[in-house]
Amino acid sequence: MRHRSHSMEFKRQVVQEYLGGETLHGLSKRHDVSRQLIRVWLEKYEVGEFDDDAQAADLIQQYEARIAALERLVGKQALELEFLKGALQNTPRPRNGTTSVITGPPASPSPKGAG
Repeated sequence: MRHRSHSMEFKRQVVQEYLGGETLHGLSKRHDVSRQLIRVWLEKYEVGEFDDDAQAADLIQQYEARIAALERLVGKQALELEFLKGALQNTPRPRNGTTSVITGPPASPSPKGAG
């Protein structure tokens, strides 16, 4: 079974629903979490671990995960750029004469009698 991470807001919501009269069994089925996990959240709530500092820590953890994902993406893109630069430098230049962006390739002479 995969380990899931629940937000502080979700944990608070489940605890509040329990304190509002919901049963552990009902909450467990509706939110797809074990009754034991809800009991753990209740204990933490009762000792004050779901206060604003805990919520701020949860938000920081989410931001750090997002930053790490973005750093991986930047690293991947940097590698791709280096690869493409190397491929461009190793590409042979055409040898059919000079070509200018402004004038284009040299004109070929017209056949005699044309025109």
